[in-house]
Amino acid sequence: MNPPTVKTYLPWVVAVALFMEGLDTTIVNTAVPAIAEGLQVTPLSLKAAVSSYILSLAVCIPVSGWMADRFGTRRVFGVAIALFTLSSILCGFAQNAPMLVAGRILQGMGAAMMMPVGRLAIVRTFPKSELLRAMNFVIIPALIGPMLGPTVGGLIVHWLTWRDIFFVNVPVGLLALWLARRHMPDYHGHARRPLDIVGLVLFGSGAALLSWLLEIFGEHEIDATLGTILLLLSISLLAAYSWHARHTRHPLLRLSLFRVRTFRVSVVGGFVTRLGVGSMPFLLPLLYQLGLGMPAWQSGLLMMPTAVAAMGMKFISSRLLARFGYRRILTVNTVMIGTIVCLFSLVNPATPIALIVLLALAMGFFNSLQYTSMNSMAFADIDAPDSSMASTITSSMQQMSMSFGLACGSLVAGWYLGDQPQTDRVAVTTALHYAFLTLGGFTMLSSLSFWPLRPGDGESVSRGSPRVAG
Repeated sequence: MNPPTVKTYLPWVVAVALFMEGLDTTIVNTAVPAIAEGLQVTPLSLKAAVSSYILSLAVCIPVSGWMADRFGTRRVFGVAIALFTLSSILCGFAQNAPMLVAGRILQGMGAAMMMPVGRLAIVRTFPKSELLRAMNFVIIPALIGPMLGPTVGGLIVHWLTWRDIFFVNVPVGLLALWLARRHMPDYHGHARRPLDIVGLVLFGSGAALLSWLLEIFGEHEIDATLGTILLLLSISLLAAYSWHARHTRHPLLRLSLFRVRTFRVSVVGGFVTRLGVGSMPFLLPLLYQLGLGMPAWQSGLLMMPTAVAAMGMKFISSRLLARFGYRRILTVNTVMIGTIVCLFSLVNPATPIALIVLLALAMGFFNSLQYTSMNSMAFADIDAPDSSMASTITSSMQQMSMSFGLACGSLVAGWYLGDQPQTDRVAVTTALHYAFLTLGGFTMLSSLSFWPLRPGDGESVSRGSPRVAG
Protein backbone atom coordinates (compact mmCIF):
# COMPACT_ATOMS: atom_id res chain seq x y z
CA MET A 1 0.00 0.00 0.00
CA ASN A 2 1.45 3.35 -1.06
CA PRO A 3 2.35 5.42 2.07
CA PRO A 4 1.48 8.83 0.50
CA THR A 5 -1.91 7.43 -0.54
CA VAL A 6 -2.47 6.06 2.96
CA LYS A 7 -1.69 9.45 4.52
CA THR A 8 -4.13 11.12 2.16
CA TYR A 9 -7.11 8.84 2.70
CA LEU A 10 -6.63 7.31 6.17
CA PRO A 11 -7.88 10.42 8.03
CA TRP A 12 -11.04 10.29 5.90
CA VAL A 13 -11.53 6.60 6.70
CA VAL A 14 -11.31 7.20 10.45
CA ALA A 15 -13.28 10.46 10.29
CA VAL A 16 -16.27 8.85 8.52
CA ALA A 17 -16.36 5.99 11.03
CA LEU A 18 -16.11 8.30 14.04
CA PHE A 19 -18.82 10.57 12.63
CA MET A 20 -21.15 7.58 12.32
CA GLU A 21 -20.36 6.52 15.87
CA GLY A 22 -20.69 10.04 17.31
CA LEU A 23 -24.01 10.62 15.57
CA ASP A 24 -25.42 7.37 16.89
CA THR A 25 -24.53 8.15 20.52
CA THR A 26 -27.12 10.95 20.68
CA ILE A 27 -29.58 10.37 17.85
CA VAL A 28 -31.37 7.54 19.67
CA ASN A 29 -32.11 9.60 22.80
CA THR A 30 -34.34 11.96 20.83
CA ALA A 31 -36.38 9.10 19.41
CA VAL A 32 -37.04 7.16 22.65
CA PRO A 33 -40.68 8.36 23.01
CA ALA A 34 -41.43 7.48 19.37
CA ILE A 35 -39.71 4.09 19.68
CA ALA A 36 -41.68 3.34 22.86
CA GLU A 37 -44.93 4.16 21.10
CA GLY A 38 -43.99 2.02 18.11
CA LEU A 39 -43.03 -0.99 20.22
CA GLN A 40 -45.96 -0.39 22.63
CA VAL A 41 -43.81 -0.12 25.75
CA THR A 42 -43.18 2.67 28.25
CA PRO A 43 -40.35 5.14 27.47
CA LEU A 44 -38.71 4.30 30.81
CA SER A 45 -38.42 0.63 29.87
CA LEU A 46 -36.41 1.63 26.80
CA LYS A 47 -33.66 3.11 28.93
CA ALA A 48 -32.00 -0.29 28.57
CA ALA A 49 -31.59 0.41 24.84
CA VAL A 50 -29.38 3.38 25.75
CA SER A 51 -27.59 1.93 28.76
CA SER A 52 -26.82 -1.39 27.00
CA TYR A 53 -24.86 0.55 24.37
CA ILE A 54 -22.83 2.30 27.08
CA LEU A 55 -22.17 -0.98 28.90
CA SER A 56 -21.02 -2.66 25.71
CA LEU A 57 -18.59 0.17 25.06
CA ALA A 58 -17.18 0.03 28.58
CA VAL A 59 -16.54 -3.71 28.39
CA CYS A 60 -15.21 -3.96 24.83
CA ILE A 61 -12.96 -0.90 24.48
CA PRO A 62 -10.20 -2.35 26.73
CA VAL A 63 -9.84 -5.46 24.54
CA SER A 64 -9.71 -3.53 21.24
CA GLY A 65 -5.97 -2.84 21.46
CA TRP A 66 -5.17 -6.53 21.97
CA MET A 67 -7.38 -7.47 19.01
CA ALA A 68 -5.67 -4.92 16.75
CA ASP A 69 -2.23 -6.20 17.74
CA ARG A 70 -3.27 -9.81 17.25
CA PHE A 71 -5.41 -9.67 14.08
CA GLY A 72 -4.29 -6.41 12.45
CA THR A 73 -5.82 -2.94 12.26
CA ARG A 74 -7.40 -3.43 8.82
CA ARG A 75 -9.29 -6.59 9.73
CA VAL A 76 -10.44 -5.38 13.16
CA PHE A 77 -11.48 -1.94 11.90
CA GLY A 78 -13.36 -3.47 8.96
CA VAL A 79 -15.14 -5.98 11.19
CA ALA A 80 -16.04 -3.15 13.60
CA ILE A 81 -17.66 -1.08 10.83
CA ALA A 82 -19.47 -4.09 9.39
CA LEU A 83 -20.76 -5.11 12.83
CA PHE A 84 -21.90 -1.57 13.59
CA THR A 85 -23.71 -1.26 10.25
CA LEU A 86 -25.34 -4.70 10.47
CA SER A 87 -26.49 -4.10 14.05
CA SER A 88 -27.99 -0.77 12.96
CA ILE A 89 -30.12 -2.66 10.45
CA LEU A 90 -31.15 -5.15 13.15
CA CYS A 91 -32.17 -2.27 15.42
CA GLY A 92 -34.23 -0.75 12.63
CA PHE A 93 -36.12 -4.02 12.13
CA ALA A 94 -36.54 -4.77 15.87
CA GLN A 95 -40.03 -6.00 16.71
CA ASN A 96 -39.76 -5.67 20.48
CA ALA A 97 -37.61 -4.13 23.20
CA PRO A 98 -35.34 -7.19 23.79
CA MET A 99 -34.47 -7.30 20.08
CA LEU A 100 -33.63 -3.60 20.17
CA VAL A 101 -31.42 -4.04 23.24
CA ALA A 102 -29.61 -6.95 21.59
CA GLY A 103 -28.96 -4.81 18.51
CA ARG A 104 -27.66 -1.96 20.64
CA ILE A 105 -25.24 -4.30 22.43
CA LEU A 106 -23.81 -5.34 19.05
CA GLN A 107 -23.61 -1.67 18.05
CA GLY A 108 -21.62 -0.93 21.18
CA MET A 109 -19.22 -3.76 20.40
CA GLY A 110 -18.57 -2.35 16.93
CA ALA A 111 -18.19 1.20 18.21
CA ALA A 112 -15.79 0.07 20.93
CA MET A 113 -13.33 -1.16 18.31
CA MET A 114 -13.67 1.75 15.87
CA MET A 115 -12.35 4.61 17.99
CA PRO A 116 -9.18 3.11 19.53
CA VAL A 117 -8.21 1.11 16.42
CA GLY A 118 -8.77 4.11 14.15
CA ARG A 119 -6.68 6.30 16.44
CA LEU A 120 -3.98 3.61 16.57
CA ALA A 121 -3.78 3.53 12.76
CA ILE A 122 -3.39 7.31 12.69
CA VAL A 123 -0.62 7.26 15.33
CA ARG A 124 1.35 4.52 13.55
CA THR A 125 0.95 6.03 10.07
CA PHE A 126 1.93 9.63 10.75
CA PRO A 127 5.25 10.72 12.26
CA LYS A 128 4.86 12.87 15.35
CA SER A 129 5.65 16.00 13.36
CA GLU A 130 2.49 15.34 11.27
CA LEU A 131 0.33 13.80 14.00
CA LEU A 132 -1.32 17.04 15.10
CA ARG A 133 -2.59 17.80 11.60
CA ALA A 134 -4.03 14.29 11.22
CA MET A 135 -5.61 14.29 14.70
CA ASN A 136 -7.00 17.74 14.03
CA PHE A 137 -8.83 16.45 10.98
CA VAL A 138 -10.17 13.29 12.63
CA ILE A 139 -11.44 14.91 15.85
CA ILE A 140 -13.89 17.23 14.04
CA PRO A 141 -16.43 14.54 13.03
CA ALA A 142 -16.23 13.10 16.54
CA LEU A 143 -17.29 16.53 17.86
CA ILE A 144 -19.92 17.21 15.19
CA GLY A 145 -21.69 13.83 15.36
CA PRO A 146 -23.05 14.19 18.91
CA MET A 147 -24.11 17.77 18.18
CA LEU A 148 -26.05 16.81 15.07
CA GLY A 149 -27.66 13.77 16.71
CA PRO A 150 -30.54 15.53 18.49
CA THR A 151 -31.34 17.66 15.44
CA VAL A 152 -31.20 14.80 12.92
CA GLY A 153 -33.07 12.47 15.26
CA GLY A 154 -35.82 15.00 15.85
CA LEU A 155 -36.26 15.71 12.14
CA ILE A 156 -36.33 12.03 11.19
CA VAL A 157 -38.88 11.13 13.86
CA HIS A 158 -41.01 14.14 12.87
CA TRP A 159 -40.99 13.51 9.12
CA LEU A 160 -40.30 9.77 8.82
CA THR A 161 -40.41 6.87 11.30
CA TRP A 162 -38.23 5.99 14.29
CA ARG A 163 -36.77 3.03 12.41
CA ASP A 164 -35.11 5.38 9.94
CA ILE A 165 -32.78 6.78 12.62
CA PHE A 166 -30.95 3.45 12.51
CA PHE A 167 -31.00 3.15 8.73
CA VAL A 168 -29.11 6.49 8.49
CA ASN A 169 -26.01 4.55 9.52
CA VAL A 170 -26.22 2.13 6.59
CA PRO A 171 -24.95 4.32 3.70
CA VAL A 172 -22.34 5.92 5.97
CA GLY A 173 -21.24 2.50 7.18
CA LEU A 174 -20.96 1.12 3.63
CA LEU A 175 -18.87 4.15 2.62
CA ALA A 176 -16.61 3.70 5.64
CA LEU A 177 -16.24 -0.02 4.92
CA TRP A 178 -15.29 0.64 1.28
CA LEU A 179 -12.73 3.25 2.33
CA ALA A 180 -11.30 0.96 5.02
CA ARG A 181 -10.80 -1.93 2.60
CA ARG A 182 -8.91 0.32 0.18
CA HIS A 183 -6.97 2.64 2.45
CA MET A 184 -6.68 1.21 5.99
CA PRO A 185 -3.10 0.01 6.66
CA ASP A 186 -2.67 -3.37 8.31
CA TYR A 187 -0.58 -2.94 11.44
CA HIS A 188 0.11 -5.79 13.86
CA GLY A 189 1.63 -5.74 17.32
CA HIS A 190 5.41 -5.84 17.67
CA ALA A 191 5.13 -8.88 19.95
CA ARG A 192 2.24 -11.27 20.46
CA ARG A 193 0.86 -11.08 23.99
CA PRO A 194 -1.81 -13.27 25.61
CA LEU A 195 -5.20 -11.80 26.44
CA ASP A 196 -5.45 -10.86 30.11
CA ILE A 197 -8.70 -12.69 30.93
CA VAL A 198 -8.59 -11.87 34.66
CA GLY A 199 -7.94 -8.21 33.89
CA LEU A 200 -10.77 -8.15 31.38
CA VAL A 201 -13.21 -9.55 33.94
CA LEU A 202 -12.08 -7.15 36.69
CA PHE A 203 -11.83 -3.97 34.64
CA GLY A 204 -14.72 -4.77 32.29
CA SER A 205 -17.19 -5.60 35.06
CA GLY A 206 -16.05 -2.66 37.22
CA ALA A 207 -16.24 -0.16 34.35
CA ALA A 208 -19.56 -1.54 33.10
CA LEU A 209 -21.15 -1.41 36.54
CA LEU A 210 -19.90 2.11 37.18
CA SER A 211 -21.02 3.29 33.72
CA TRP A 212 -24.47 1.77 34.28
CA LEU A 213 -24.85 3.52 37.64
CA LEU A 214 -23.87 6.84 36.08
CA GLU A 215 -26.13 6.28 33.07
CA ILE A 216 -29.27 5.67 35.16
CA PHE A 217 -28.39 8.38 37.66
CA GLY A 218 -31.14 10.95 37.93
CA GLU A 219 -33.59 9.03 35.73
CA HIS A 220 -34.30 5.96 37.86
CA GLU A 221 -35.32 5.75 41.48
CA ILE A 222 -32.69 3.48 42.99
CA ASP A 223 -32.49 2.51 46.64
CA ALA A 224 -29.71 4.47 48.36
CA THR A 225 -28.33 1.38 50.09
CA LEU A 226 -28.31 -0.68 46.91
CA GLY A 227 -26.76 2.19 44.97
CA THR A 228 -24.01 2.59 47.56
CA ILE A 229 -23.28 -1.15 47.55
CA LEU A 230 -23.06 -1.25 43.76
CA LEU A 231 -20.84 1.85 43.71
CA LEU A 232 -18.47 0.34 46.27
CA LEU A 233 -18.45 -2.92 44.32
CA SER A 234 -17.52 -1.18 41.08
CA ILE A 235 -14.74 0.78 42.80
CA SER A 236 -13.46 -2.41 44.44
CA LEU A 237 -13.35 -4.20 41.07
CA LEU A 238 -11.38 -1.34 39.51
CA ALA A 239 -9.03 -1.23 42.51
CA ALA A 240 -8.53 -4.99 42.22
CA TYR A 241 -7.64 -4.51 38.56
CA SER A 242 -5.08 -1.85 39.51
CA TRP A 243 -3.40 -4.34 41.86
CA HIS A 244 -3.63 -7.10 39.26
CA ALA A 245 -2.11 -4.91 36.51
CA ARG A 246 0.98 -4.25 38.65
CA HIS A 247 1.53 -7.96 39.28
CA THR A 248 1.01 -9.51 35.84
CA ARG A 249 3.37 -9.55 32.90
CA HIS A 250 0.85 -8.73 30.18
CA PRO A 251 -1.99 -6.64 31.71
CA LEU A 252 -5.06 -5.68 29.72
CA LEU A 253 -4.27 -1.98 30.32
CA ARG A 254 -0.66 -1.27 31.24
CA LEU A 255 -0.94 1.41 33.91
CA SER A 256 2.83 1.97 33.88
CA LEU A 257 2.26 4.26 30.87
CA PHE A 258 1.01 6.86 33.34
CA ARG A 259 4.66 7.37 34.32
CA VAL A 260 5.04 9.27 31.04
CA ARG A 261 4.25 12.83 32.11
CA THR A 262 2.61 14.10 28.93
CA PHE A 263 0.43 11.00 28.66
CA ARG A 264 -0.55 11.17 32.33
CA VAL A 265 -1.44 14.86 32.23
CA SER A 266 -3.37 14.49 28.98
CA VAL A 267 -5.49 11.57 30.17
CA VAL A 268 -6.05 12.72 33.77
CA GLY A 269 -6.45 16.38 32.82
CA GLY A 270 -8.88 15.46 30.05
CA PHE A 271 -10.90 13.35 32.47
CA VAL A 272 -11.19 16.18 35.00
CA THR A 273 -12.03 18.79 32.35
CA ARG A 274 -14.84 16.65 30.92
CA LEU A 275 -16.48 16.51 34.34
CA GLY A 276 -17.32 20.18 33.89
CA VAL A 277 -18.12 20.41 30.19
CA GLY A 278 -19.27 16.86 29.43
CA SER A 279 -22.85 17.61 30.44
CA MET A 280 -23.31 20.71 28.24
CA PRO A 281 -24.85 18.81 25.27
CA PHE A 282 -27.38 17.49 27.81
CA LEU A 283 -28.04 20.68 29.80
CA LEU A 284 -28.25 23.17 26.94
CA PRO A 285 -31.28 21.52 25.26
CA LEU A 286 -32.95 21.53 28.67
CA LEU A 287 -32.30 25.25 28.98
CA TYR A 288 -33.61 25.94 25.49
CA GLN A 289 -36.69 23.71 25.69
CA LEU A 290 -37.75 23.69 29.35
CA GLY A 291 -36.30 27.03 30.39
CA LEU A 292 -36.88 29.16 27.30
CA GLY A 293 -39.84 27.22 25.88
CA MET A 294 -38.33 26.57 22.46
CA PRO A 295 -39.54 23.66 20.28
CA ALA A 296 -37.20 20.70 19.88
CA TRP A 297 -36.20 21.58 16.31
CA GLN A 298 -35.17 25.12 17.28
CA SER A 299 -33.25 23.80 20.26
CA GLY A 300 -31.43 21.39 17.96
CA LEU A 301 -30.54 24.14 15.51
CA LEU A 302 -28.98 26.18 18.32
CA MET A 303 -26.49 23.32 18.81
CA MET A 304 -25.29 23.67 15.21
CA PRO A 305 -23.05 26.76 15.67
CA THR A 306 -20.92 24.74 18.07
CA ALA A 307 -20.23 22.21 15.32
CA VAL A 308 -19.47 24.94 12.78
CA ALA A 309 -16.99 26.61 15.11
CA ALA A 310 -15.33 23.26 15.83
CA MET A 311 -14.65 22.86 12.12
CA GLY A 312 -13.29 26.39 11.88
CA MET A 313 -10.81 25.88 14.71
CA LYS A 314 -8.98 23.10 12.84
CA PHE A 315 -7.51 25.67 10.45
CA ILE A 316 -5.60 27.53 13.17
CA SER A 317 -5.08 25.10 16.08
CA SER A 318 -1.77 23.76 14.70
CA ARG A 319 -0.33 27.26 14.49
CA LEU A 320 -1.57 28.16 17.96
CA LEU A 321 0.05 25.09 19.52
CA ALA A 322 3.28 25.63 17.61
CA ARG A 323 3.50 29.22 18.81
CA PHE A 324 2.30 29.00 22.42
CA GLY A 325 2.88 25.34 23.35
CA TYR A 326 0.63 22.80 25.01
CA ARG A 327 1.08 24.02 28.58
CA ARG A 328 -0.02 27.58 27.90
CA ILE A 329 -2.81 26.61 25.48
CA LEU A 330 -4.37 24.00 27.78
CA THR A 331 -4.25 26.09 30.95
CA VAL A 332 -5.61 29.26 29.32
CA ASN A 333 -8.08 27.48 27.05
CA THR A 334 -9.57 25.52 29.96
CA VAL A 335 -10.23 28.78 31.79
CA MET A 336 -11.86 30.20 28.66
CA ILE A 337 -14.18 27.18 28.39
CA GLY A 338 -15.15 27.56 32.05
CA THR A 339 -15.89 31.24 31.48
CA ILE A 340 -18.17 30.47 28.53
CA VAL A 341 -20.03 27.84 30.55
CA CYS A 342 -20.60 30.48 33.25
CA LEU A 343 -21.85 32.97 30.65
CA PHE A 344 -24.69 30.60 29.73
CA SER A 345 -26.13 31.44 33.16
CA LEU A 346 -27.06 34.84 31.69
CA VAL A 347 -29.29 33.31 29.01
CA ASN A 348 -33.00 33.93 29.68
CA PRO A 349 -36.16 34.38 27.58
CA ALA A 350 -35.15 37.98 26.84
CA THR A 351 -31.70 37.06 25.53
CA PRO A 352 -31.30 37.76 21.79
CA ILE A 353 -30.81 34.66 19.66
CA ALA A 354 -27.68 36.27 18.18
CA LEU A 355 -26.03 36.30 21.61
CA ILE A 356 -26.89 32.63 22.20
CA VAL A 357 -25.40 31.75 18.80
CA LEU A 358 -22.27 33.73 19.69
CA LEU A 359 -21.85 31.76 22.93
CA ALA A 360 -22.39 28.48 21.05
CA LEU A 361 -19.74 29.48 18.52
CA ALA A 362 -17.28 30.28 21.29
CA MET A 363 -18.04 26.97 23.01
CA GLY A 364 -17.33 24.99 19.84
CA PHE A 365 -14.22 27.01 19.07
CA PHE A 366 -12.52 26.45 22.43
CA ASN A 367 -13.80 22.89 22.88
CA SER A 368 -12.29 21.90 19.55
CA LEU A 369 -8.91 23.35 20.51
CA GLN A 370 -9.10 21.61 23.90
CA TYR A 371 -9.83 18.13 22.57
CA THR A 372 -7.33 18.42 19.72
CA SER A 373 -4.64 19.46 22.18
CA MET A 374 -5.37 16.74 24.74
CA ASN A 375 -5.71 13.94 22.19
CA SER A 376 -2.52 14.78 20.30
CA MET A 377 -0.37 15.47 23.37
CA ALA A 378 -1.21 12.04 24.78
CA PHE A 379 1.04 10.44 22.13
CA ALA A 380 3.83 13.02 22.14
CA ASP A 381 6.25 10.86 24.18
CA ILE A 382 4.76 7.41 23.56
CA ASP A 383 7.03 4.96 21.74
CA ALA A 384 5.65 3.05 18.74
CA PRO A 385 5.42 -0.34 20.54
CA ASP A 386 3.23 1.29 23.22
CA SER A 387 0.89 3.13 20.84
CA SER A 388 -1.75 0.40 20.85
CA MET A 389 -1.88 0.31 24.65
CA ALA A 390 -1.92 4.12 24.87
CA SER A 391 -4.81 4.33 22.39
CA THR A 392 -6.83 1.77 24.34
CA ILE A 393 -6.27 3.48 27.70
CA THR A 394 -7.12 6.89 26.24
CA SER A 395 -10.36 5.61 24.69
CA SER A 396 -11.39 3.82 27.91
CA MET A 397 -10.83 6.92 30.03
CA GLN A 398 -12.67 9.15 27.57
CA GLN A 399 -15.69 6.86 27.60
CA MET A 400 -15.79 6.83 31.41
CA SER A 401 -15.30 10.60 31.59
CA MET A 402 -18.31 11.12 29.31
CA SER A 403 -20.48 9.11 31.71
CA PHE A 404 -19.03 10.95 34.71
CA GLY A 405 -19.58 14.35 33.07
CA LEU A 406 -23.22 13.64 32.28
CA ALA A 407 -23.86 12.35 35.80
CA CYS A 408 -22.10 15.37 37.30
CA GLY A 409 -24.26 17.79 35.32
CA SER A 410 -27.45 15.91 36.25
CA LEU A 411 -26.47 15.90 39.92
CA VAL A 412 -25.70 19.61 40.07
CA ALA A 413 -28.82 20.68 38.15
CA GLY A 414 -31.04 18.32 40.16
CA TRP A 415 -29.60 19.55 43.46
CA TYR A 416 -30.37 23.17 42.59
CA LEU A 417 -33.87 22.30 41.32
CA GLY A 418 -34.68 20.41 44.51
CA ASP A 419 -38.33 19.40 44.87
CA GLN A 420 -39.65 22.00 42.43
CA PRO A 421 -41.49 20.58 39.39
CA GLN A 422 -39.82 20.56 35.99
CA THR A 423 -42.93 22.20 34.59
CA ASP A 424 -41.98 25.38 36.47
CA ARG A 425 -40.06 27.22 33.76
CA VAL A 426 -38.63 29.83 36.11
CA ALA A 427 -37.43 27.20 38.59
CA VAL A 428 -35.80 25.12 35.84
CA THR A 429 -34.09 28.14 34.34
CA THR A 430 -32.77 29.26 37.72
CA ALA A 431 -31.49 25.77 38.56
CA LEU A 432 -29.71 25.50 35.21
CA HIS A 433 -28.17 28.93 35.65
CA TYR A 434 -26.69 27.91 39.01
CA ALA A 435 -25.54 24.63 37.45
CA PHE A 436 -23.69 26.50 34.69
CA LEU A 437 -21.96 28.71 37.25
CA THR A 438 -20.93 25.68 39.31
CA LEU A 439 -19.73 23.62 36.37
CA GLY A 440 -17.98 26.61 34.82
CA GLY A 441 -16.14 27.32 38.06
CA PHE A 442 -15.09 23.68 38.35
CA THR A 443 -13.84 23.75 34.75
CA MET A 444 -11.70 26.78 35.51
CA LEU A 445 -10.19 24.98 38.50
CA SER A 446 -9.49 21.93 36.32
CA SER A 447 -6.93 24.03 34.44
CA LEU A 448 -4.65 23.31 37.42
CA SER A 449 -4.37 19.71 36.19
CA PHE A 450 -2.30 20.95 33.24
CA TRP A 451 0.21 22.91 35.33
CA PRO A 452 2.60 19.92 35.69
CA LEU A 453 3.38 20.30 31.99
CA ARG A 454 6.69 21.90 31.08
CA PRO A 455 7.02 24.62 28.43
CA GLY A 456 8.58 22.25 25.88
CA ASP A 457 6.21 19.33 26.40
CA GLY A 458 4.55 18.12 23.23
CA GLU A 459 6.96 19.84 20.85
CA SER A 460 7.54 16.54 19.05
CA VAL A 461 3.93 16.93 17.88
CA SER A 462 3.42 20.70 17.66
CA ARG A 463 6.82 21.55 16.18
CA GLY A 464 8.30 18.21 15.17
CA SER A 465 11.09 18.48 17.76
CA PRO A 466 12.19 15.18 19.34
CA ARG A 467 11.97 14.96 23.10
CA VAL A 468 12.85 12.40 25.70
CA ALA A 469 9.91 10.87 27.56
CA GLY A 470 9.69 11.60 31.24
